[in-house]
This record gives sequence, C-alpha cells and structure tokens, in this order.
Amino acid sequence: MSQVIVYTSTNCPNCHRVKSYLAERGVSYEERNVQRNKEFAQQVLDMGIQVVPVTVIGEQRITGLNKLQFDKALAEYALLQA
Repeated sequence: MSQVIVYTSTNCPNCHRVKSYLAERGVSYEERNVQRNKEFAQQVLDMGIQVVPVTVIGEQRITGLNKLQFDKALAEYALLQA
C-alpha cells in the first residue's frame, strides 16, 4: 500500500494539480477515483470529508492543494526526493 493516497474525481482540475505537484516532487502515490469506485467515495465520507481532492500522507489528510501542508507532511514522512 502506498504511503500517499490521492482521492480524486474525473474532470477535477484541482485533482490534476495535486497529482502534477506530487509528480514534480518525485512522490509516488496511489490514486483512488471516487466516481469510478463507490468504496473509495465511502472512504472519503468516513473521514468526514465531502470534497476531493483529498490526499492522505501517513495520518495527515489534506484537502485541495496546500503546497506548504504537502511539503511539511512529505518531509515528515521522508517522502520528498532530494
């Protein structure tokens, strides 16, 4: 299981931005599209969140694209490429 999971939906501009940002940072991730898989949608709802993108890094959940939060969480889990 990946240490980074990105919950997305089809045609979501912010979802594409999150995936691009992670790729630029050299971070591998597992994508879970909530429109294609109802189980993934339920996982997001079970977190108490009703929007995507949601990125799970370790125990942290980040909604949207907050680069400072991403970098802090990625550094904490030693996932950033040098």
